[in-house]
Amino acid sequence: MQDAFIYQALRTPRAKARTESSLKGICPEDLVAGLLREIARREGVDLDQHLSRLTLGCVGQVGAQGGQIAHLAKASAGLNGNVTTRTLNNYCVSGLSAIGDTAMAVKVGENGLMLAGGVEMLSRVPFMADSAPVYTDPERSDRLNWLAPILGAELLATEAGFTKQDVDDITARSHRKAAAAWQAGHYNTSVVPVVSSAGEVLCGRDEWVKGDMSVEALSRRAPAFAELGKAGGEAIMLRHKPELGEISYVHSVSNTPGLSDAAALVLMGGKAAGNAAGLTPRARVVAYAEATSHPVDQFRGGFMAMEEVLRRAGLSLDDLDLIEFMEAFAAPPLFFERTYRPDMDRVNVNGGHLAMGHPMGATGAILTTTLLHELERRDANCGMVVTLAGGGVGAALVIERV
Repeated sequence: MQDAFIYQALRTPRAKARTESSLKGICPEDLVAGLLREIARREGVDLDQHLSRLTLGCVGQVGAQGGQIAHLAKASAGLNGNVTTRTLNNYCVSGLSAIGDTAMAVKVGENGLMLAGGVEMLSRVPFMADSAPVYTDPERSDRLNWLAPILGAELLATEAGFTKQDVDDITARSHRKAAAAWQAGHYNTSVVPVVSSAGEVLCGRDEWVKGDMSVEALSRRAPAFAELGKAGGEAIMLRHKPELGEISYVHSVSNTPGLSDAAALVLMGGKAAGNAAGLTPRARVVAYAEATSHPVDQFRGGFMAMEEVLRRAGLSLDDLDLIEFMEAFAAPPLFFERTYRPDMDRVNVNGGHLAMGHPMGATGAILTTTLLHELERRDANCGMVVTLAGGGVGAALVIERV
């Protein structure tokens, strides 16, 4: 089997998903196509000649994101060659699943360069816009043990004994890191501003970041999800874990990642495909893993995937130079920090989702992009991405520079 290499990785900024979004008027496929063209420009490669596959993660595949968004992005970019397209929904790990699937395609011998990533414009297609009965039908939710994702974070916080100050501390830290990273220019090479057809910059940087976010300000924001839990989710959690007795609600809205519009793409392929296009690989996929847990234990799947990818790679956390751990609410990254005890000087060094927002289908590809560029900036060798999603889905990726 041939190795899967990464040749480039870029993302857009994360715009606030609101009615008057900075990206209003930009279609999801055009957001992806802009990145595709920028990759072609930076690498000096004719993707119409060399690209064989485009795979995108996208959770809300209805409305503006319906119609097989990867295939529409191909058309928007003006690619006329024989490019296989796929759009997949694996919840909030979708962008990393797209990368994992693409790495497997490379490894089994598929020719040509491939693009993998994701897109989500929550200003156009809100969360749960598909009206999936598992979220809207209480009887079905109860039968399948299905919870709103935030309740998985509240359950994890209850089990670990996290306080509101604990989740406020990690939220404020994420904002401080992100603000410092943007100020220092750490995102200059990986983030591509979105411009209008007239050349106007519509969004040039992640919009949710608040460098002055303080624990004191966060402490005044009350927990917001007790009512949601008591509407049915709490009964499911306590049925599954009666020993808890009660659920502690500690997350305010500010302890959740802001809903965002964004896209990210990673250019991948085997060594021969890169040589044919005149490209030099920048990193190699060492290992990839996915896992699922019981749906009540929603975020355990991410930790299971992390443990499995480290096993496949033959590595420990101490062997990694950098880790991009998805901040799916405040409790999961805090659980990672306190349970696994990694070197926190290597984790989310440029901030995370709590500060910069969560464009669901793009998240895994965004974190991979951040990891690649930060490894290069530090002249470091090896890193890992960990993503978590509702329903107990998790995915993890280990890459090393070459």
